[in-house]
Amino acid sequence: MDHRDPGTPEQPRPETPAALALTDITMAFGANSVLKGVTMRLTPGRVTALLGANGAGKSTLIKILSGVYQGYGGTVEVGGEPIHISSPIDAARHGVQTVHQRIDDSIVPGLSVAENLTFEEIVQGDIPAVRSLKAILPRARQIAATLDLGWSDEVLRKDVFDLGIADAQLLLLARALIRRPKVLVLDEPTSTLSQAEADRLFDVVRRLREEGVAILYVSHHLDEIRTMADDLVVLRDGRIHDEQAAPFDMSRAIRSMLGESVAVAADELVERRGERVAIHLEGVQLLKRSRPFDLDLRYGEVTGIVGLIGAGKSELARGIFGVDRFRAGTMTFDGQPFAPRRSGHAVRKGIYLVPEDRAAEAMLPGWAIAATATLPFLGRFCRGSVIDLGRERRRGVSTIEDFGVVATGPDQPLDALSGGNQQKVVVGRWFAESPKVMLLDEPFRGVDIGARRDISRQARELAGEGACVVVLSSDVDEIREVADRIVVLVDGHPRFDAYTTQTDGDAIVASMSEVA
Repeated sequence: MDHRDPGTPEQPRPETPAALALTDITMAFGANSVLKGVTMRLTPGRVTALLGANGAGKSTLIKILSGVYQGYGGTVEVGGEPIHISSPIDAARHGVQTVHQRIDDSIVPGLSVAENLTFEEIVQGDIPAVRSLKAILPRARQIAATLDLGWSDEVLRKDVFDLGIADAQLLLLARALIRRPKVLVLDEPTSTLSQAEADRLFDVVRRLREEGVAILYVSHHLDEIRTMADDLVVLRDGRIHDEQAAPFDMSRAIRSMLGESVAVAADELVERRGERVAIHLEGVQLLKRSRPFDLDLRYGEVTGIVGLIGAGKSELARGIFGVDRFRAGTMTFDGQPFAPRRSGHAVRKGIYLVPEDRAAEAMLPGWAIAATATLPFLGRFCRGSVIDLGRERRRGVSTIEDFGVVATGPDQPLDALSGGNQQKVVVGRWFAESPKVMLLDEPFRGVDIGARRDISRQARELAGEGACVVVLSSDVDEIREVADRIVVLVDGHPRFDAYTTQTDGDAIVASMSEVA
């Protein structure tokens, strides 16, 4: 029976304090503003999925929460109390634990598995730094038992470097759970796991949720998010663009990730359809948990491969180019078996790749435009063992002119140019050598729309001359501007394959968000 005075209005129940509340979080690196006022809250006992394309600001936000970056603006509250996270140890002290995607950032090669399991307690002084391995083993067993790892003393004694990637990731998760965190950040936690290992992780996440831990789950696997998450937040260009509670509208989420303009028609693209097969893939497996597939790439057309982060785009390009091996399957080029063991084999066949990471894989600091433009074909610009500087400069000039590079001349250092002009040089050096197959992995990343149009125009002209051109991107608009045929990769497998006149932006986005 309710004994309250009916004349007394019911008082609202106080809102449960957020496990983590972020208010107007900003972060800039020089003139580059990465986070532009992020406000979000994580609730105890709920899993919040964080989605975002490359460059959205996810990694920066994670590094703020884990204490790697300290120079942020805005307010962080844990359990209703304002804090400033000044170091990884400080983050752990406040109850915020992060399991990073990059294993190498968190384990210490040269130390044993047991020492890595207890590393945080050693750093905090809970375990003496100078202590025998035998004395550490009991505590290491306790920590391993939080995930039922069942590692023997033989495993605990060996160098952590000898652990497989999946076991190393489970080690980091077990270490994060030593003290039950208030907030657990999982950054792409299943990227290296088999399905059985991923299922084991999901059981742990569910258990922690039931125990009241707030979990920020960063993943590109939409099926995982549907299964595991209670809430969803989309970050784009340093701002929150969508927030949802389950059940999720994944098409809406993907539009928020990639931009609202994905439904806009491609600009007057005259579709071409090639007939002759350049590359034939059979039974190819790209990712650890993906299914094998067959795919033909044809001369005389631009094939656009579109997919979110982790879909397998780069693995496809690098496998064709010989940088990495496919997990399974075979390939033919011009009807003949082709299994390049290194990129030089592909280059000699006329198969070229513009890699995803321009700065790390396609440029050398301080090198001039002319030197960069000739680097992959240096032997062709030499007389004996001496570089013909005149020919090299002429190639640099032609690259500048053909791609509209804004530069003072071929002797200007490439890293002195804008990102868009750097990309034009990196792309242009391959086009100048009449490729048979041109692979462009995220060629428009970090370039303005003018540079994007220039690169697209050259790609289409190259296909019009008979080459097989493959453009790989996570941006639907970019693909629709340049491609005759569009293939959507989801979790390492083609989910959709159609020519541009047969489809539209809505169908492409829908295929990216469908459950297999």
